[in-house]
Amino acid sequence: MWLTIGRGLVCSLQLYWTIVPLFKSSLLSLFHILNIRSLFHGSMRFRFSPFSYLSTLHFSVNKSTFLRTYYLKNQCHQLTPPTSSSSSSSSSMLQLCKELQTLKKFHASLIVSNSFEPISISSKLISLYAQFNDVDSALSVFGVVQEPNIVVWNSIIKAHVDCRVSNSAFRLYRQMRNLGVEHDSFTFPILNRAVLLLQNSILYGGMVHCLAMTMGFQSDIYFCNTMIDVYVKCGYIDYACRLFVEMSHRDLVSWTSMISGYAYEGNTTGAFQLFHKMRLELEPGPVTVVVMLQLCCSRGSVIEGRQLHCYVIKRGFPIDGSLQNSILKMYTNSIADAEIFFSEIYKRDVVSWNILISLYISREDVMEVAKCFNKMQGELRPNVETLTLLMQRMGIFFKVKNFMVLQLKVGCMTMFCKPHLLDLYGKCGDLERSAQMFREIPYKNNITWSAMFAGLIEGGHFGEAADLFRQMQDTGLEPVAEILRSLVIMYTHMGAFKLGKGIHAFLIRNWFCSKEDDTPLETSILNMYVRCGSISSAKICFDKMVVRDLVTWTSMIEGCGAHGMGFEALKLFYQMMEEGVEPNNVTFLSLLSACSHSGLLSEGCGIFYSMKWSFGIEPDLNHYTCIVDLLGRSGKLKEALAIIMKLVTFPDGRIWGALFAASRVYGNHKLGEYAAQRLLELEPDNAVMFKLLLKGGLRLKRYGDCMKHNDLIKKPGWSCIEAKGLIHGFVSGDQSHPQMVEIYEIVEVLNRKIYEIG
Repeated sequence: MWLTIGRGLVCSLQLYWTIVPLFKSSLLSLFHILNIRSLFHGSMRFRFSPFSYLSTLHFSVNKSTFLRTYYLKNQCHQLTPPTSSSSSSSSSMLQLCKELQTLKKFHASLIVSNSFEPISISSKLISLYAQFNDVDSALSVFGVVQEPNIVVWNSIIKAHVDCRVSNSAFRLYRQMRNLGVEHDSFTFPILNRAVLLLQNSILYGGMVHCLAMTMGFQSDIYFCNTMIDVYVKCGYIDYACRLFVEMSHRDLVSWTSMISGYAYEGNTTGAFQLFHKMRLELEPGPVTVVVMLQLCCSRGSVIEGRQLHCYVIKRGFPIDGSLQNSILKMYTNSIADAEIFFSEIYKRDVVSWNILISLYISREDVMEVAKCFNKMQGELRPNVETLTLLMQRMGIFFKVKNFMVLQLKVGCMTMFCKPHLLDLYGKCGDLERSAQMFREIPYKNNITWSAMFAGLIEGGHFGEAADLFRQMQDTGLEPVAEILRSLVIMYTHMGAFKLGKGIHAFLIRNWFCSKEDDTPLETSILNMYVRCGSISSAKICFDKMVVRDLVTWTSMIEGCGAHGMGFEALKLFYQMMEEGVEPNNVTFLSLLSACSHSGLLSEGCGIFYSMKWSFGIEPDLNHYTCIVDLLGRSGKLKEALAIIMKLVTFPDGRIWGALFAASRVYGNHKLGEYAAQRLLELEPDNAVMFKLLLKGGLRLKRYGDCMKHNDLIKKPGWSCIEAKGLIHGFVSGDQSHPQMVEIYEIVEVLNRKIYEIG
């Protein structure tokens, strides 16, 4: 209807001398794009107005393609000389430049048609070139600007920061200052972004802060927020806190940045205290809640996470995107809660499905992983991260060919997936295919080498991994932290203490162990010292670490427990709590094991009951096995049996094995035989358990006959040790070592001394 009325108005007006240009431009907004084009071309017979051209052009930007808009613009320039509206039309055209070549062609057309007004659109051109990582073209635009103002200077400096050439950004800034260009509120925040790209970030950050204060920007909230971010990411939380306190006005970004600082340090207590203070002054937003939820997730703080979820519901925040995924990830310690929340999500994205799949993978629940993955394919398409999860953690349970077919099906067979396939081939023991795929990759980067290392090491192919490292050294490629971490893990399995120390010395010389990003590497070195028997070296390494996360604390607690230092493990646990690091279920497992090895009955029972009532962590079968072992070692056999009988879940073979071992030590044959019966009912094919039962001296001759009948053979255990630069491997019962006589003589001497001590 409106289209017909508009056409009628135009026909009526064409009976007069001309169409009023302003009125005609209003009519343009009513018509379909085809009718607009005919009306626009009809206006060539009349007096042309830039208003009608701009209406058509802006409509084309929203509804048509770049070529149609480009055609309309060229028609305009053929009819009239450039006007003040040219910069506005050029900005509209720039919105359609989605490729670098398109942008360059349009830039050239501006220069050829003499419609290029550098001051008006140069900032937009510079920003677009920076998005395509073409800093040279951005500089060429900047170079033709006569007397650039602060907006243009900010654009070119920001372009260099976006392209990660911060040194050039600072050189441009010095040039700007020498020319006397006055700063605005965006200049120093851009410089703060450049600061974070430099090695001596804190030094340059302090210089920017001082300069901004001398120029009167100390009260600018945008600058202060970015300055807090610099101090936080450089590890100077005290400087950030001081600046935060001195701010005359704090907005949502200020509070969130400061809370992120505490979260960045792992200070849960400080983050929650600041969050509660924020609520007295300002209402937290969804972004702040996401930061808090991520902190709860990393620290395993389930109780605080539930409180935040309740707060989100109470305030009526829309639960979507990053907020819904953060809540889901927070519930990963409770499978039931995670499943309930996932079922209530209205719009699930790929990240949501990946979180749930990762949760099932962590529990090694193969069936649930398969079900979840099939349901996901019914709703949306898996991405690279989904396949990476399946390959990294569950690939050992599936055929590699299935993954390759699936990757081709969903279109994810990229260079991002190939390293994980290499890792998967190595874990499955298919060295031939792994080596073939490795050779077919034309450009091998650190990610490719690291994946190949990880696959060989996890598959137990240590010799091949050592040869591969030598090949990498021959290429001249500098190893990254992940590759060195794989080497440390390999030396740990081999018991190569001297080689492990050599890697540690290399890391210290090259300043690897000085950043938070290297915390996993330092933790691997700590584990190497623990497994090789040097707990003192592990303690020195632990004390010198700049950043100690939950995994580091847990590893040190486990190491002390394995070496019979139960009280030292407890001391580390309380020290960890004082530093604001929240324990998880693995930490408590290591702590209970330490108490069990050291015979700390009362301390171990206290830790066990505090798990649920103080930390909100539900004990699983592993924790119950530890407490049964602790009670059994202390002679509390009835109490240990009572705990097993009260279990809600069905007890497995490990927990009955712990009770049987304690019954054997304290001579309780009746309880031992009962535990043995339960154990063999659960694991009738376990040769290790048969051997253990036969050594128990109980009335279990029939079990020996059963073992012979079933032809069960215990896989011999093996170990290795480094002595005088050589690695010696031993298999249980093996007598082929060339120094066997001397070894057994020393063992006999040690046994005699142990017997004398009692």
